[in-house]
Amino acid sequence: MMHIHRYYDLDVINGPGTRCTLFVAGCEHQCRGCYNQSTWRIDSGVPFTLAMEEQLLADLQDTRIPRRGLSLSGGDPLHPHNVPHIRRLVKRVRQECVGKDIWLWTGYEKQALTAAQREVLAFIDVLIDGPFIEAEKDATLRWRGSRNQHIWYLS
Repeated sequence: MMHIHRYYDLDVINGPGTRCTLFVAGCEHQCRGCYNQSTWRIDSGVPFTLAMEEQLLADLQDTRIPRRGLSLSGGDPLHPHNVPHIRRLVKRVRQECVGKDIWLWTGYEKQALTAAQREVLAFIDVLIDGPFIEAEKDATLRWRGSRNQHIWYLS
């Protein structure tokens, strides 16, 4: 079971527009200067239950507060333990939440993703890749923390 640390049903910081944002547990990169070290352990946080998944989908489809899409961060959504759970979630969002975009942040570099990690890319719109490197930190960058990280528009 995948664990999460936070879920924001209304977020305007982690991607464009009003979004739902999920911070998952588990990160192998353990970058020096990481602002989210509490998410590193795969078993930290709380289990991401089917009820939470259903709530997230309902929030994305709630027309009272139009949301542009879903942002997935962490930890690392593409941590090997998380990949099957994230793949299932993004596939459901793609099928059930028409017109919503999906952004995903990972410390893995796009060209080094495993076959299983690459399967997730078929369901997302934007990938921000690469580890946070403290020496490359740049607060002026949009949607990323260090200059080595790339934004890949996949759709």
